[in-house]
Amino acid sequence: MADRIKTFSEFYKFYLTEHQNRTSRALHFIGTFLVFVIIGVAVYYDWGWKWFFIPVVGYGFAWVGHAFFEKNKPATFKYPLWSLISDFKLFFEILVGKRSFDSAKD
Repeated sequence: MADRIKTFSEFYKFYLTEHQNRTSRALHFIGTFLVFVIIGVAVYYDWGWKWFFIPVVGYGFAWVGHAFFEKNKPATFKYPLWSLISDFKLFFEILVGKRSFDSAKD
């Protein structure tokens, strides 16, 4: 990844290569699911400052996946928006069955 990635399509292909481990994908999925739960609860109960937990939970699960299972660095720091969009894209692809936790089955 020496050269800067120029398109989201190109980035998403790279993103998938960085998310091949089954446990890491599951942790990303759980973290993103919990983000939706926290948003719903925060809106319903008018949590105010507790919105702070959204990135902590979302990124916390993902970074554990990268550190201990993928053994790579998240692309979040270099491509923050595309990385976030890709997290949601992978979440919904797994949710509807287009992809699985096992990248070999994609």
